[in-house]
Amino acid sequence: MGKLADEVEDQMTNLRHGLLALSLLFSGPCALAQTPPAAPKPAPTVVAPPNPDGELVEVEVEKDKIIAVPPMPTNADVATPAGSTATLGRAIAQVVADDLERSGIFKPKGPAGVKSISRAEVTAPDFAHWSSGGAEALVQGFVELNNPEEITVGCYLFDVDLKTETFRRGIAVAPRDWRRAAHKCADSIYSKLSGESPFFDSRIAYIAETGPKERRVKRLAMMDSDGGNHIFLTNGQAMALTPRFSPDYSKILYLSYDAKRPRIYVMDVLTKRATLVIENSNPTFSPRWSPDGKTVLFSMAMAGNTDIYAVPATGGTPKRLTNTPGINIGGSFSPDGKKIVFESDRSGGQQIYVMNADGSDQQRISFGNGRHATPEWSPRGDLIAFTKIAGNFRIGVMTPSGGSERLLTDSWQDEAPTWSPNGRVIQFFRTQQVSGNATVWQVDLTGVNERRIPTPANGSDPAWGPILP
Repeated sequence: MGKLADEVEDQMTNLRHGLLALSLLFSGPCALAQTPPAAPKPAPTVVAPPNPDGELVEVEVEKDKIIAVPPMPTNADVATPAGSTATLGRAIAQVVADDLERSGIFKPKGPAGVKSISRAEVTAPDFAHWSSGGAEALVQGFVELNNPEEITVGCYLFDVDLKTETFRRGIAVAPRDWRRAAHKCADSIYSKLSGESPFFDSRIAYIAETGPKERRVKRLAMMDSDGGNHIFLTNGQAMALTPRFSPDYSKILYLSYDAKRPRIYVMDVLTKRATLVIENSNPTFSPRWSPDGKTVLFSMAMAGNTDIYAVPATGGTPKRLTNTPGINIGGSFSPDGKKIVFESDRSGGQQIYVMNADGSDQQRISFGNGRHATPEWSPRGDLIAFTKIAGNFRIGVMTPSGGSERLLTDSWQDEAPTWSPNGRVIQFFRTQQVSGNATVWQVDLTGVNERRIPTPANGSDPAWGPILP
C-alpha cells in the first residue's frame, strides 16, 4: 500500500491515542510514558452495577459454581453437512462449556474428562454420579437430525443438589449454524443462573491487521463473540477502520481510506456490498450509528478544529453538532437516542462531555487526574466506558453523570471499549509496547475476569453487536 498506507497509519495512530494524539496530527509528535504494571488484583466476590441514584453498589453473586457439561448424545449418529450428529454433540457441549467459563462466573467441567451419557439419560440424570464429582449444576442435551437442512439441539439444566430440572429448551437450526445453537444454550443457562441478560449469541466486527508497521494491511473482519466463525469482509486494498454493527445486524458501518480520501461506507452483511455514505478530503474519524439506524455520527477536521457531525445513514448534507475551538470527537448515542457522549479538549485536555442529540446543552462529566477518551455508552444506559490516559492507557467506566469512576484494566495501552449486548462485559484492544501489535481482549465489570479473544491476525477496533435476532 506504500506511501498511502504510511500516511493513513500515522493518522490512525493519532486517532487511537484519543484527542491527545489526534492533536499531534496538527502540531507534531510526543512521547508516551510507560507505567509499570500494578500488582495482581485479588478476585472479587461482587459485581458493581449502578443503582438508580447513579452510584456503583456492590451486589453479591454466587461465584465459581461447578457445572458439569457432558457430550450431547444423539438418537442415531447420522451425517449432516457440518459433521455427524455425534461429532456435533461433542462440539456443541464444548462451546457451551467454553461460553460458561468465559463468563467468569462458572467453573464448567467437560465435555472432555467426564462420562458420556445415553440419550435416555438426558432427561433422567444420574445425580449421584455428578454429585460425587463435585458438580452443583448439570447441563445435558442432545442433537438430532430433523431433515437434511435442520437439526434440533436440546438444552437442559439441572440442580444436582436438589435433583430437579430447572430449565429446558429446544433449538432448531441449520447444521452449519450449530455454533449458534451452542451459544443460545449457554445464554439460557447463564441467564437462568445469574439473572443477567444473555450475550454469547452475538458477533464482533473488528479490524484485522497484518504486515509490518510500514506496510500494515487493515481489513474489516467479523466473528462470533468467542472468535469462532471468522470471516474477512474486505480485501485490504483500501484501509478499513472503526467498524460498528447496525442495530438490526444487517449492516456494518466503517471508515475507509481509499485513494487518499476518507470515505464512510455501510456494508450489507449478507451481500458484502458496500454503499457510500459520505466522502471528503478532510481527516474523518469514528462513524457511529444512532439507535434507530437512521443517522450516522462522525468527526471531521477542518480549519484547525475537529467537530462532530450527523448525517442520514443513506447519505446527504451533514449537520454540525459541536462548534468549539479544538477537537471534538468520538460521539456515542445513549440507548434511547436522546443524548450523545463524546470527548473534547476544549478545557485544555481531553475529557468526556454529554450533549443532547441535536448538539445542545453540552456538559463536561469527567474530572480528576489524567485524560479521558473514546467514550461508549452502555446498551443498558447505566454506564459509560472510556479510555483513561494517565501514563498508560486503561479501560474504565463511570456513570452518565460522571460519578463512580472505576478502572478495570492496567496494561501499557488498552483502548477503544465496546460493550457486550447485556452491558456486563467490555471488549477493547491492547497494543504491545515494542512491536506495536494489537490484540482483542475483554474484561467484565469486576476488572478481574480478563481474557484475550483469539483472532487469526492481529486485531484492533472491536465493535460488539447486539444479541442476534
